[in-house]
Amino acid sequence: MAELKTSLSHVDDMYGNWFLDYASYVILERAVPHIHDGLKPVQRRILHVLKSMDDGRLHKVANVAGRATAYHPHGNVAIEDALIQLGQKGLLIDTQGNWGDPLTGDPPAAARYIECKLSAFANEVLFSPKITEWQASYDGRNKEPVTLPVKFPLVLAQGIEGIAVGLACKILPHNFIELLDACIDALRKKPVNVVPDFFSGGLMDASEYNEGLRGGRIRVRARVEKAKRNLLIVREIPYGTTTVGLKASILAANDKGKLKVAKVDDLTAEHVEIQIALPSGTDADQTIEALYAFTDCEVSISPNACVIEDNKPKFLSVNELIKASAFQTKDLLRQELEILLGELEEKWHFSSLEKIFIEKRIYRQIEECETWESVIETIDKGLKPYVKKLRRAVTRDDIIRLTEIKIKRISKYNKFKADEQLKALEDEIAEVKRHLGQLTRFAIAWFKNLKKKYGKGRERRTEITTFERVQASKVVIRSEKFYVNRKEGFAGISLKKDDLIGSCSTLDDFIVFRADGSMTVSKVAAKVFVGKNPAHLAIYKKDEPIIYTMIYRDGRGGACYAKKFAVTGVTRDKVYDLTRGKASSRILWFCAHKSEEDANVKVRVHFKTEGLRLRKLHLDFDFGELEVKGRGVVGLQVTKNPVARIAKPQNA
Repeated sequence: MAELKTSLSHVDDMYGNWFLDYASYVILERAVPHIHDGLKPVQRRILHVLKSMDDGRLHKVANVAGRATAYHPHGNVAIEDALIQLGQKGLLIDTQGNWGDPLTGDPPAAARYIECKLSAFANEVLFSPKITEWQASYDGRNKEPVTLPVKFPLVLAQGIEGIAVGLACKILPHNFIELLDACIDALRKKPVNVVPDFFSGGLMDASEYNEGLRGGRIRVRARVEKAKRNLLIVREIPYGTTTVGLKASILAANDKGKLKVAKVDDLTAEHVEIQIALPSGTDADQTIEALYAFTDCEVSISPNACVIEDNKPKFLSVNELIKASAFQTKDLLRQELEILLGELEEKWHFSSLEKIFIEKRIYRQIEECETWESVIETIDKGLKPYVKKLRRAVTRDDIIRLTEIKIKRISKYNKFKADEQLKALEDEIAEVKRHLGQLTRFAIAWFKNLKKKYGKGRERRTEITTFERVQASKVVIRSEKFYVNRKEGFAGISLKKDDLIGSCSTLDDFIVFRADGSMTVSKVAAKVFVGKNPAHLAIYKKDEPIIYTMIYRDGRGGACYAKKFAVTGVTRDKVYDLTRGKASSRILWFCAHKSEEDANVKVRVHFKTEGLRLRKLHLDFDFGELEVKGRGVVGLQVTKNPVARIAKPQNA
């Protein structure tokens, strides 16, 4: 019995050790990306194989997967799946053929029918053989990189997911351009803060993102457009969903009585388009809210940024990953520059030796030498008077290389051309040394160059906002009424007995122009003070072009100016001065137009003449003489004399 217990205890220990070994293997070799290049082993091996095959032409995916099995011991199915995912991200691999559609969930064609090759971006940022650390492949027949020398925060640009034993990794994709800007800020020691961006677009609330660490969360919504009274159209879908799955979730919610729809049609082709027909009498606003509450039109995503560092998993925030990538890129660039500097100095050294060897006719001194050693000694002796001009000592290998120069090269030697080549090498050496001396500036220029070359078309697709603001600008029905009490100077939706301004929702903004020439954009509220007798007040709509015409007095007794302007890019609740900033400035005339229609106004002025105190004169002013400018424009002077009054436009 004792022997049996001992045996069982031994088996328990064995299984425990095996489990730990297996768990470690899955974490390190399959599921979690490495901090240095942001790649899982299968991805790294695929890219290594594509680089070894790269000849500028496309390769069959089946062929790439077959060659990758020499490095990845888990079969071509796993390799093909990983390759498809890399290709669909559109960053590292150029594709041809049917690679599937992540928006609709349509699968790709068979690996034997589709082709791929490395993108220009991948070739520029992923590979540098001279600074790559190599290791033997699993069977010892080949060499593969331990990690690729990636000079870009790749793991954050592509995003990655992995499930290991007792550990999960979920890093969300971020915007290409914003990542480069963040790397530049990191090198400049400025604070960095990035949030995800998804190829599928949509609306995102990242207020609880927590820098991508465990415990964080983002909410992503579909962009739903109210096309007609009884028709909603989904234009963009949340990350991680497909149009097929989204349609199924809407129909399921309808079957459960959680919302009412008449029909759902998925018309997605190049762009997402899911049409949702509503039964007659259905409230579209309530249906939109129900879509967010009961279907995949809204999803909650919990990130978990985890990478391999020092051969063990480590949880780092996305901002820490950006900083690590930025400074790693700086170090990799330093290594490449140092290698380049060594190569250039070696080239300059031998070119200088060759110049001395040929111009000083040292090669003629070896004609009488009978032994190899005497040749070496003769050349060495001939070079000694000139070694002070060199940057390092002359070695035996240098002398041997001189003996290998062909007589044809000696006979066609051009001193002027040789001097030019040496001067060009010296200029290159000086430039490389300058870059090494200003390494941070060089790294920043590297990131800026990447942004210039590859940033076009990679602008942000996912809108960062709170969902209430999105509803106000996209789909919210304006069921409230906005009023103003001009005498008391209050406005709001609760002032039912005062002057009606128009329909709105509690999520709208309103714009007010005060008599003193100040302007403010504020959020609609129940009651808010806007100033007594405002010159103009209206619901503010960013997408609706409004042209404002205005005549104001510049301070007490000052000249009068006219301006025509539009209001864009405002900060809520910030007070903007539309005059020249002098105290006692006043708006004398104000009008809002929905187009650039011109208006004539009659200005009645007072002016002094000899022998008379005051005389009155009417001036006609045509706003058509003015171009539409920004709100800060001073305007055109109308008159220096005091203005009695300004008549309404003739076409009012």
